[in-house]
Amino acid sequence: MLPASTVLPRKVFDGFGYASCSVSVFTEPKNGEELAASFRYAREHGLTIAMRGSGRSYGDAAMNGGGLVVDTRSMRKVLAWNPDTGIADLEPGVTIEQMWRTFLKDGYWPAVVPGTMFPTIGGIASMNVHGKNCFKVGPWGDHILEGELVAPDGQVYLVNRDENADLFNAAIGGFGMLGAWRRIRVKLKRLHSTKLRVKGHYAANLREQFQWFEEYTQKSDYCVSWLDCTVGGAALGRGEPHSANYLHEGEDPSPDFEPAHQDLPGHIMGVPKALVGTLLAKFNTNWGMRFVNFAKSTVARFGPKGEYDQGLVAFNFLLDYVPTFRDAYRPHGFVQYQPFVPKENAEEVFRNILRLTQARDVPSYLGVMKRHRPDAYLLSHGLDGYSLALDFPITPSNRATLTKTLHEISDMVCEAGGRFYPAKDGMIRPDHVQRAWGQERLARFDTLRKMVDPDRLLRTELAARWGLEG
Repeated sequence: MLPASTVLPRKVFDGFGYASCSVSVFTEPKNGEELAASFRYAREHGLTIAMRGSGRSYGDAAMNGGGLVVDTRSMRKVLAWNPDTGIADLEPGVTIEQMWRTFLKDGYWPAVVPGTMFPTIGGIASMNVHGKNCFKVGPWGDHILEGELVAPDGQVYLVNRDENADLFNAAIGGFGMLGAWRRIRVKLKRLHSTKLRVKGHYAANLREQFQWFEEYTQKSDYCVSWLDCTVGGAALGRGEPHSANYLHEGEDPSPDFEPAHQDLPGHIMGVPKALVGTLLAKFNTNWGMRFVNFAKSTVARFGPKGEYDQGLVAFNFLLDYVPTFRDAYRPHGFVQYQPFVPKENAEEVFRNILRLTQARDVPSYLGVMKRHRPDAYLLSHGLDGYSLALDFPITPSNRATLTKTLHEISDMVCEAGGRFYPAKDGMIRPDHVQRAWGQERLARFDTLRKMVDPDRLLRTELAARWGLEG
């Protein structure tokens, strides 16, 4: 328990992009009772509350300067598991890594994963995380069967598609503003092999990227593309798409479900992974990244083609190959920005984004394009269209230009009927939020907040920046 007389420690919390930080007191509950006690403590001391998992949101979504941060990573029990159905009950601190290491030996894999294995299931549900196969199977919310939400007053709500369905559809993708997850029931995917059959491609420009997606999303389980965001002219948007498919029963003559055999290598081209971030920093300039992108594009264009088999971990968790990659952006950090645009307008908007960022000399150092489908969640970023994830370094000399440019891009996205991803936002303004989701959806979300948190104890710096604090 957490007596009212307890003096909680203070800590500096930052976004994963190092672009923002703040100081909060924090607590680390180990079970549902301690989670409720954390909420009572906050109420007794007049503190607002922010939920935090692994801290993998790039911006300020898990920060609460001057308030209380509740870190749920110690709540990491697998409460129930049925290997016949692939259904698991999990505490919110269970990570994707813990999931696949626990369930792979029984032939199961999380149905959707992002580019890293370290987020917690509580954070995944709150952000409605997507992956390279979301065009086919939807985001994480489509594989959550039910959950238990703890409100700031201690009341526990059972939420699913039948009971408290409005709250269920709003809490998934509700970025922690409707309570804390105490339990989440998920459905995993049954496998016949731990390998994927992967095929690399080359797209000479943005038009070819879109043509490739329209073709390969019809016949693939996964589709994703890297874009060179530093080149213009006829090669604008060139890149390297990849498609992948699960192996069907009997295609893998010796399926291996041993989790340890999926581990990523400790070295990249002979260099220890811990040092790669430091080496990348040497190229972390506009000219350095133009060289890196040119080299990668050349290999994609002239390198070997054809299909090959690759492990699920190696294909899905590219960010974990270089766990220290973000250190290359020190000391000022970087902004990751991911707009979602309807398919009818996506090519024009992405073309304008690339042209504008290059013209302003604030090119993205990384571009990743995905295809998406719409879903039922109230404040979801999901739509029938495309997303473009971009990484922008921050420096003292480019900060004002970058901020102005991203605000202009956000205006473009809103005009095109697009949305934004809160886990990768540190820039959009309240007017963008209003335009992206509309007053009717935001009003419904506010009604649910008044029901579960009438005193507005739940607060994050993202919610405040979005104009949702009051």
